[in-house]
Amino acid sequence: MKYQNKPYTFVELVELKVINLEESLNFYQEVVGFKVLEKQDNKALLTADGKTALLSIEQRPDFEPKQQKTTGLYHFALLLPTRADLGAVLKHFIENNIRVGAGDHLVSEALYLNDPDGNGIEIYSDRPDTEWKWNGEHVAMDTLQIDAQSILAEGASTKWTGLPEGTAMGHIHLHVADLAAAEKFYNALGFEVVTPYPGALFMATGKYHHHIGMNTWAGVGAPAAAENIVGLEAFTLVYPSKEVLNTAIENLKTIEAPLTEENGLFITKDPSQNKIKLIVK
Repeated sequence: MKYQNKPYTFVELVELKVINLEESLNFYQEVVGFKVLEKQDNKALLTADGKTALLSIEQRPDFEPKQQKTTGLYHFALLLPTRADLGAVLKHFIENNIRVGAGDHLVSEALYLNDPDGNGIEIYSDRPDTEWKWNGEHVAMDTLQIDAQSILAEGASTKWTGLPEGTAMGHIHLHVADLAAAEKFYNALGFEVVTPYPGALFMATGKYHHHIGMNTWAGVGAPAAAENIVGLEAFTLVYPSKEVLNTAIENLKTIEAPLTEENGLFITKDPSQNKIKLIVK
């Protein structure tokens, strides 16, 4: 995936807290199409290609159900290699009576569903970036009705066997308490606004339509959920080089954002207490 590789900074691993590991594993394998990369008693790493972990799910005895009107995960978004792959997924959902939402965002076409704990999931394919419409620094995005029949027709000859090998973590979309504070923080991490939207902002590196989405739809000033509430534990940003990462670290120090280092892994939190791990691969 062009924008989920060097020279861009992108989201790779999303870590979730869940109530029931086995129920979640069944959902993420049978409905979404992940494969298990690694499994422990209370945690599993999930993959599309058998090598790269895209999702971590963990169960602990003290975890409690998801709360509404808090900051945290709005959805994580799985980017498929082709529109035909999206058609195969849509057919799979229809055949298995999986209820989904959908949206044509001009730059992409997307399906939406929730896991057993209410964590939001987007599965999408991008339109070619040569077709994206830019007005200065902002890319045109919208939420329109998808052409489901066209998508199904494109995937008619593609059999669904789970997430295809080229699937990537395309972006993450967060509930935040304050858009201005979030913009300042993610700008320090190296992201630029590419689309303002009512109650939301979309930010990216390298003119992608977005690597990070954020909104205040849970309420301006929404509190962070307690540590034992299911939902987002953390997500990982992959930087293209140590130099780019070091610039982000210095920017975080300048704005006095929280920053810790554990065995070479840098960890920070945005102003809405969403935890982020910063790495170079």
